[in-house]
Amino acid sequence: MSDDRLIVAIDLPNALAGLQLSQNLGDSVNFYKIGLGMLTGGGLALANELKDEHGKRIFLDMKLFDIGATVEAAVRGLSQFNHDFLTVHGDPHVVRAAKEGAAGSDMKILAVTVLTSLDRADLDDGCIKSGDIHEITMERAARALEAGADGVIASPQEAAVIRALPEAEGRLIVTPGVRPTGSSMDDQKRVATPARAIGDGADHIVVGRPVWQAASPRDVAQAILSELP
Repeated sequence: MSDDRLIVAIDLPNALAGLQLSQNLGDSVNFYKIGLGMLTGGGLALANELKDEHGKRIFLDMKLFDIGATVEAAVRGLSQFNHDFLTVHGDPHVVRAAKEGAAGSDMKILAVTVLTSLDRADLDDGCIKSGDIHEITMERAARALEAGADGVIASPQEAAVIRALPEAEGRLIVTPGVRPTGSSMDDQKRVATPARAIGDGADHIVVGRPVWQAASPRDVAQAILSELP
């Protein structure tokens, strides 16, 4: 039996490989994330097939960022497919436009705070204001939620402080950068175990490479699920 708290990221070259992964995982996983890396390899078609033909839940990780009118139009187009989650950057004007575009659908708009692959040095390189990265993440989360986001994407290290925000009541927290005990950190810099992320207030955890790079993805997925409180 699957547990929708686990979202498996399909970061594979094409839709055929993604479909094969989902077949290998079978009923152990019901929720999949499909992002930009899959877009030119048939990612949207795969998302639709998994949703419509296999009854899976779908998280489109597009991280949209543009002027309001463009974001609104893009989200309106995507909302016709009735997927579950869609990410946009957490800037308030982007969030507001995305919510307008999603009006009338059940698709949840999740705001990206600070990518889990970034640290303070990366923010400096990008001319982001000075300050502690955790405080900046919390501030971006609060502003995105005030703008109407249904939830936020944040590292598991910020899940607890975001969950404590008044603005976060009744909203979703989805945490990438989750690594089972003993797994490689890969390019992630702010990570935690599945149990820690859920215990700190995350509603969903996103795990990619530790699952699909494994000799037996199904065994790894089931091991992750067994860790969850």
